[in-house]
Amino acid sequence: MNYHSDEQLELLNLLFQEESSQQPARGNEQRNRQPSHASGQKSQDARRNDASSGIEVRSDTGREQRKGTPEVIFGETKEVAQIIAMAQELLKESGRAIVSRVRPEAIAPLQVAFQEYTVCVHESARSMVIYKPDFVQPLSGGHVGVISAGTSDIPVAEEAALIASEMGCRVTRIYDVGVAGLHRLVEPLRNLLSNNVDAIVVAAGMDGALPSVVTGIVPVPVIGLPTSIGYGFGGKGIAALLSMLQTCAPGLSVVNIDNGVGAGITAALIANRVAQAREH
Repeated sequence: MNYHSDEQLELLNLLFQEESSQQPARGNEQRNRQPSHASGQKSQDARRNDASSGIEVRSDTGREQRKGTPEVIFGETKEVAQIIAMAQELLKESGRAIVSRVRPEAIAPLQVAFQEYTVCVHESARSMVIYKPDFVQPLSGGHVGVISAGTSDIPVAEEAALIASEMGCRVTRIYDVGVAGLHRLVEPLRNLLSNNVDAIVVAAGMDGALPSVVTGIVPVPVIGLPTSIGYGFGGKGIAALLSMLQTCAPGLSVVNIDNGVGAGITAALIANRVAQAREH
């Protein structure tokens, strides 16, 4: 993984140069294409008859090298064929494909499609990671803590933990320590801080109070992760999100409701940068 800003800017510059050099070629290609009406109609008919040809994917295979964060396939709204096509691209380029929010009925077909690979199903995170047999898990030296207020928040917290782990971080989990029994938090949090944690994700639904509590007593960045746990007025994560946004505890950043991937990536970016500074 590449975290050096000068190298990232150089990659961006090369990308722009490549795009500009391809523009004339694309123009010539389009001018030379001018198909007849008959051939165009045949092509359209063929596309209608072949459903798979309508699946067009553009996975960002260079994201991890460019930004230090992996491309993640959001599986909840995609057909299995689309997930397979995107995963194949990622496996070809990086040796790994991460699929979040995998629907239960999609798991078996994906396992069959990638039976020659190592397929890890993370049920608690509702996610799947597919590896090439020779893939080497990165280790950055960063340390991320993931805390949940209640057990109902664990699936989203696990999503954050999985992403942070896949970005090379050591992850420490502390679950079911919400404000209804705040004494449960004291000892685990003390141990977490004594082990040089670099960033902490705190997942909470209902009143969403725990991230503010944690932020007020720790000397590291905290990412508030509101979950869609709650009912009645302000339920489905709305009250939790608003509570975190209205915090008066400095150092709390907030992602959207149930955005475990975003929280995990943000925490891991911070932790990996801190780990890099430690090496120097």
